[in-house]
Amino acid sequence: MARKEQHDSELTEKIAYHYREILKLIGEDPDREGLLKTPVRAAKAILDITQGYRVDPLQIASQAIFEHAGSRMVIVKDIEFYSMCEHHILPFFGRVSIGYIPKGKMIGLSKLARIVDNFARRLQVQERLTAQVCRLLNEALPNEGIIVACTAEHLCMKMRGVEKQHSATTTFDYSGKFAEDPSLRTEFMNLLEH
Repeated sequence: MARKEQHDSELTEKIAYHYREILKLIGEDPDREGLLKTPVRAAKAILDITQGYRVDPLQIASQAIFEHAGSRMVIVKDIEFYSMCEHHILPFFGRVSIGYIPKGKMIGLSKLARIVDNFARRLQVQERLTAQVCRLLNEALPNEGIIVACTAEHLCMKMRGVEKQHSATTTFDYSGKFAEDPSLRTEFMNLLEH
């Protein structure tokens, strides 16, 4: 077995042990038929859901920066994401839209989605997720400005606590010309509507 596979297997076993103990603590029998494989499945799921800790987002971005002499603004909208609230370890999910003004370079469009996934696949809060995407792109990509809009629904508000089923949260972060010129932010928002 390769070293990484052995490490992953050992990590899965350790996490599965704790899930088994949690099942006992909440009053379940981890030895009943329906739960026999649940600790291992849950361990594999949490490792998948949190894989963003094990990948460098700057490396993702740097793999696809290209020369570009054109566009005034580039927008990729409605990048879906799934994350876990760090306060309750419950899912939140939604869409991220990213705009940037190129400065002689552009980034491969799929890398924007991969960067969003990288930060989403951690224990997270929406405000930080939005800021991290903006900050990373500002660092990795020569630009005149970056803007990131994120709208999400939080199961910690729907399943527990206030139990508000139709609530959504929107966060923004921006830099460069988007910070200096409110009309650019308005243009970005108008373009998202179309």
